[in-house]
Amino acid sequence: MKRLLSRGRADFLAGLAIVLPAVISIALVLWLFGTVSNLTDMLLFFLPREWTHFGDGQGPVRWYWSIAALLLAAFLVGLVGRLARYYLGRKIIHIVDIIMLRVPLLNKIYAATKQVNEALTSNKRTAFKQVVLFEYPRRGSYSIGFITGEEFPEIQERTKEQVVCVFLPTTPNPTSGYLMLIPEEDVIRLNMSVAEAIKFIISLGSIAPEYISSNDIPYIPGVFKPADSVSGKGDSREE
Repeated sequence: MKRLLSRGRADFLAGLAIVLPAVISIALVLWLFGTVSNLTDMLLFFLPREWTHFGDGQGPVRWYWSIAALLLAAFLVGLVGRLARYYLGRKIIHIVDIIMLRVPLLNKIYAATKQVNEALTSNKRTAFKQVVLFEYPRRGSYSIGFITGEEFPEIQERTKEQVVCVFLPTTPNPTSGYLMLIPEEDVIRLNMSVAEAIKFIISLGSIAPEYISSNDIPYIPGVFKPADSVSGKGDSREE
């Protein structure tokens, strides 16, 4: 009986490891579609509810009208992208940004979300520049952050140190966090990309980016090996 229970438990855990990712993925897609549909369904305000909803307008929206609303939302987003290419469109977007940044509470969420979006989709100076590691909240424990700026003349003059501006995001929601000014010598610059770091943060550290150490690079005759240079062994090229 103990052997049967142990085998059954092992089979269950093995099956759970196989099925759980698929179940979670499907559930997230359904949740995302439902959330987006609740927002896009409002675009059908110009149509009678008797057409778009079950129960003579009193029930939930019909599935095909949800798809139509989603396609309409995609069209409107594309239209905004098209307008952003012209001077008038950029002016309108700039005005909307100003309004959003002046609304209390909403401005904090909007600014952080906009910064994360720019970090993933653009190479502007307002985007995150590089992923870094630094000791926080105490020595011996490390946190991941993003360098957002490196030139602060007044701060550097008053602190007598070369400091960098680091955004420390929270997990699993990286749109909120802390702004920190840290001496440059106290940050460790990482090779991972901003997108990889954000995935790492959102997944609570379960999705780690791939990394190939210079020590793992095989030696090729006639080619300089980086690890030898770092360790001070000298040039390993063939004579």
